[in-house]
Amino acid sequence: MSIAPWAGFLALIALLIIVDLGILNRRRRVIGFYESLAWTAFWVTLALAFNAAVYLGYEAHWFGLGLGDHPLDGRAAALQFFTGYLIEKSLSVDNIFAVALIFSCFRVPLEYQHRVLFWGVFGAIALRGVMIAGGLALIEAFTWTSYLFGAFLMVSAARMMVQRGDNIVPERNPFVRLLRGLRPVRNEFDDERFLTEHQGRRAVTPLLVTLVMVGTADVIFAVYSIPAIIAVTHDPFLVFTSNIFAIMGLRTLYYALAGMMQRLRYLKISLGFMLGFIGAKMLLAHHYPISVETSLVVIAAILALGVLASVLGGARDTAALASPLADEIERLLTLTYTGARRVVVLIVGSTVVLVGVVMIVTPGPAVVVIPAGLAILATEFVWARRLLHRVRDEARNLSGNAVNLFRRGKKGGDEG
Repeated sequence: MSIAPWAGFLALIALLIIVDLGILNRRRRVIGFYESLAWTAFWVTLALAFNAAVYLGYEAHWFGLGLGDHPLDGRAAALQFFTGYLIEKSLSVDNIFAVALIFSCFRVPLEYQHRVLFWGVFGAIALRGVMIAGGLALIEAFTWTSYLFGAFLMVSAARMMVQRGDNIVPERNPFVRLLRGLRPVRNEFDDERFLTEHQGRRAVTPLLVTLVMVGTADVIFAVYSIPAIIAVTHDPFLVFTSNIFAIMGLRTLYYALAGMMQRLRYLKISLGFMLGFIGAKMLLAHHYPISVETSLVVIAAILALGVLASVLGGARDTAALASPLADEIERLLTLTYTGARRVVVLIVGSTVVLVGVVMIVTPGPAVVVIPAGLAILATEFVWARRLLHRVRDEARNLSGNAVNLFRRGKKGGDEG
């Protein structure tokens, strides 16, 4: 593969970072709930547009795309990118909750959180390149490492389903201990500075400790999210681009979802099941390979079940996690349970519908997946209910016409 696609993608990401974080969101401010939704929609739309470019590029083999050790045509490449993006975007919800808990633990004022998220996203992008290159190199050099990654994902899935993760203990973090050994740590914030002067010495503020904790959480997140994407595709360009596109929208998605942790208890369990499925896929890859199309359907179904369980049964969860956000944040976000639930239903339902639309031109039960996505959306949106009713009516009409044609044909055959 030529270096041109890599250079073009990195230039695109650099431009987006400059515009987003360096120009539009340069000043310290609080991103509102509806603004965060708009930005989230922008990043998702941009990822889908890039997915179309992936299809065209791999289909025509621009700059040698799809001609490496793992040849791919446009359809296969687009499916692998979309599946990898869906996995990373879904797992990022768990990372968002971890970040929200860290902010709550250190009582970080809402107006300072933007700075931590800025540098957190920047560091995550740099980290991903190194970890992806290392993971792919290991699998290419030693095929048995796929079993190791698969077993690790199975263990991670079990831990995700049983651990609550609501206890943050900074003293257990080795990087925080190292930081405190190098510099004195103040207990008070100094505006949004990471370092400050204290008794004539350079001291660390709680904001820098928070950034270290967020960075550590992202490392842990990447350790199981990258093998999950490698289970779908071994193409370095697809692994990296799908990963980065999911990360780019992480900051704005935080402002939309961080206030609803207590209502997504079962979504976390479904993420565990998703990791378990991907781990099983890696363990069986050399004996009973599971196609990308099948993986996409299974992953979408697992996430849909998790959302439905959270929407329908979350209020009855007697051990629901307390919101990680301070009262000040909750007042500023004005994010009610009803509004938050509508956001999750919209995101997941739309994703399932998009998966079904993809299946119209690729193998897969589109006639089942699309109505399933509409059924999810119909739990919160009137327009989706009307569309679902229309689809059902059309299906009944088609079924009735088919029965009538069959009966007429049978009757004509009997008379003949």
